Amino acid sequence: MEYWLAAALAIVAFAMGSVPFGYLVGKMNGVDVRKHGSGNIGATNVGRVCGKRWGYLVLFLDFMKAWCAVFLLTRLALAWEWDGDEEMLRVIFGVSAVLGHNFCPWLGFKGGKGVASTAGILVGINPLVFVIAFAVFLLVFLMSHYVSLGSILASVAMATSVWVLAPGGWAAWAITVLAILAIWKHRSNIKRLMQGTESKTPPPWASKNKDCAG
Repeated sequence: MEYWLAAALAIVAFAMGSVPFGYLVGKMNGVDVRKHGSGNIGATNVGRVCGKRWGYLVLFLDFMKAWCAVFLLTRLALAWEWDGDEEMLRVIFGVSAVLGHNFCPWLGFKGGKGVASTAGILVGINPLVFVIAFAVFLLVFLMSHYVSLGSILASVAMATSVWVLAPGGWAAWAITVLAILAIWKHRSNIKRLMQGTESKTPPPWASKNKDCAG
């Protein structure tokens, strides 16, 4: 019965993760972000197409939906007297949420790259790994102005640091898989970085951005 509970709540976590906030925010402003910029529904493309404030909103919402999937659903399972491995629960719900985001059923199983959502579940699973990965992202982004490069190297740092801090557990394997998935989702960005055609994103204080229009 316990595993049926975990499976049912994993479906709920997938549904929570699948809410396409980037697409919805674009539609609120009369734009299908999939047809502009990079075509991605993530915060970076929303920020470029619709303006920075909308990009930050999507970043926050994508982060929170994954964090809520881990935190709230784990609390719910424990309230229903789950007596199994709590770390396993957090991992199952977190991975389900990121998969829902990356492979959104409402958008033909196409979604974002999962960076903000992965950050959200890291806070719920291993906050120290999140701090390390975020520090790497911030340093690389501020030095290069490439969000994609910061995200890729943060994924590498995430996978590396979890094996140093908590080797061999459910979290280590799951975080490694999510890091590989995030890098794979950035394969087009990697190609553009190698060709020198990747778009740069100035820091928030460096430039003004246009409002959403399409």
